[in-house]
Amino acid sequence: MSSSAIPWPPPSARPVETHISTVWLTEAYAYKVKKPVHLVFLDARDLATRERFCREELRLNARTAPGLYLDVLPVTQDRAGVWLDGPGDTVDWVVRMHRFPDDALLAHHADAGTLTPDQIDGAAAAIARFHRAERPLPATAARPKTLRHWAAENVEEILELAGRQSTVDVGPMRSLGQRLDQRFAVEASWSAARTASGWLRECHGDLHLGNLIAWRGAVTAFDAIDFDASLRIIDPIADVAFTWMDLLARGYRGLAWRLLGGYLEELGSYDALVGLRTFAAYRALVRAKVALLLDDQSDFVRYWRVAEQLCGPVPAPALILMTGLSGSGKSTAAAMLAESLGAVRTRSDVERKRLFDLAPTARPTDRETLYGASASARTYERLASVARDALTAGFRVVVDAAALRQDERARFKSLAHALGVGFALVECVADPAQVSARMMARSAADTDASDADLAVRQQQGLTVEPVPASWSADHHVLRNDDDLQALRAAAERLAGRLEDTWSA
Repeated sequence: MSSSAIPWPPPSARPVETHISTVWLTEAYAYKVKKPVHLVFLDARDLATRERFCREELRLNARTAPGLYLDVLPVTQDRAGVWLDGPGDTVDWVVRMHRFPDDALLAHHADAGTLTPDQIDGAAAAIARFHRAERPLPATAARPKTLRHWAAENVEEILELAGRQSTVDVGPMRSLGQRLDQRFAVEASWSAARTASGWLRECHGDLHLGNLIAWRGAVTAFDAIDFDASLRIIDPIADVAFTWMDLLARGYRGLAWRLLGGYLEELGSYDALVGLRTFAAYRALVRAKVALLLDDQSDFVRYWRVAEQLCGPVPAPALILMTGLSGSGKSTAAAMLAESLGAVRTRSDVERKRLFDLAPTARPTDRETLYGASASARTYERLASVARDALTAGFRVVVDAAALRQDERARFKSLAHALGVGFALVECVADPAQVSARMMARSAADTDASDADLAVRQQQGLTVEPVPASWSADHHVLRNDDDLQALRAAAERLAGRLEDTWSA
């Protein structure tokens, strides 16, 4: 007998059931067993198949959670009993993991109302870095069964499950399925172009909040799809769409947009927005189906409603351009406006460095090149390109830049008018004494993308061009003389006024 053999299930272990697995929890470990189920999307009745799924789970999750997953062990049986990694015949297979606290799940924090912006920032960065690290796959790696096929199957399964209840009207469900399929058809050429440009990758496949944990000082994704490669060899935007959708469904609208903005800022692929709502609607149907399988009517309604919203009318696109001297709080206010308005944010500090293959917090040794006229022109060209991508995909965008010259501002207003979308110029101003304190604190922390210091701000003050009076209808001023709570309240009030203007 192996020295590590223990009785199976482990003594005092607590089982947690899902529709496709059982996880036995002990104080130190979690032991995951695949159920021998035969479902529309999964056939795990064969022992060899379950072993393969276990080994795939170990391989796949080593990419995002190497400190969590340990090994794959056999469940054996002899005359004396059933063992984990013991003598006798192998009757099943187990994935062994470290046990993490129950409250580590982001889903737990969402349910408890304790989900934090820092956790969402951590999730956005972790997911984006994972996607960026995965090698691009050729079009030949795409599976014949696409997410469009999976979406259609989900609708049919939901119709079958819901149809067993005489109180459920399946008419709207069938209509939603048809609308979603039409969306996939319309976006087929965009999807093919994304694949051709390197955005087909082996992703996670199941990135809802229940598969993200705040553990050992970081946010970690685990439990990737192991049983069907067609569910994980996808466009990365289809992966993060699950997390974005789950936040929306759970009532965290602002944090959903924060996650999306942080993810896109890290990855730099804003053309991905074209397919976001379609993929997110499909993900909502996945959770709706799981809710029906678990006979959870409240969850079913929650996810079905968000699928309907994602396939329905969307808020009018709009472009919000920030302006103001360094240290006035533009980036913070831009993030707050993006959360309040349901928009993505793009930052000049980040995009400028992306043009030079620098990390956002890298400090340049050649400031003259990075901040010269040529680099600034390229930076504003990049910001305009990002804004166009977002707007044409039907999204709102907040452009976070100094925009101290009137020709820089006019460029974005002209873009908005050319696309027939709303426009606002938001100027941040702050008391100089407050600015000095904030900029010194920012410099000491050294975690922000901005390289500007007090000398840069002083120089900006000598060259800034005033906003002309003819722009008064589009020009809005945010004062940042108080704390973050006061700035957020002011940003939310402004967002409300802009919403009223654009919906009038």
